[in-house]
Amino acid sequence: MDQAAQTRAPDLDGQVRAADPDRWLSSRFVSDAQARSDLIALYALEAELMAIPTRVTQPLLAEMRYVWWRDQLDGVFAGVPRKGHPVLEALTDVVARWGLERRPFEALIEAHIGRVHGDPHDLDAFYVGPMQMAVHLLAGPGHDAKVFEAGRLWGLTQVGRRDEARALRGAANRTLKGLPTAAFPAVAHAALSNPAQGEGGKRLRLVWANLTGRI
Repeated sequence: MDQAAQTRAPDLDGQVRAADPDRWLSSRFVSDAQARSDLIALYALEAELMAIPTRVTQPLLAEMRYVWWRDQLDGVFAGVPRKGHPVLEALTDVVARWGLERRPFEALIEAHIGRVHGDPHDLDAFYVGPMQMAVHLLAGPGHDAKVFEAGRLWGLTQVGRRDEARALRGAANRTLKGLPTAAFPAVAHAALSNPAQGEGGKRLRLVWANLTGRI
């Protein structure tokens, strides 16, 4: 990890811990410091996007902010991020290091725009795509199909459709059998089915999930 990355890593880590504690907890099971930092950079982008509706109340103003983020992808994928922006700088490094595609990022931003205008949650854009990218960071390409159900299960849990999530758990665990062990921290948070559970209980659940390879 270079000096610039080491400087911004604690800030991004703290940002994700505050905004997305479940996935932050899952990321603690990544043993490699660079891989964990890359994962946090991806989650930090999502934290920024999720925060927009809490900062502006008008859908059009929120959409303008999302369009700004979409425009910043030009620099990210060209290797010339906006200077002084730690999330964009970190994301640029991650995209270059792993050869990530632009399409899932654009789909995520478009889904956020849809939400501020009252559209239903796009589970694939909000949850499946980001989980697939996270797995790519930890185990390389070629594992998208193995985590599709896990991503949808996580999404269903997040939007309160817990009965549907519970019904999907068996299928998700069957497809996860082929997932490399190193990638499991990118999906382990899908084992957290009770948002009200305390951090201690969540940590124990995540230990179980990572040891068994099941959610």
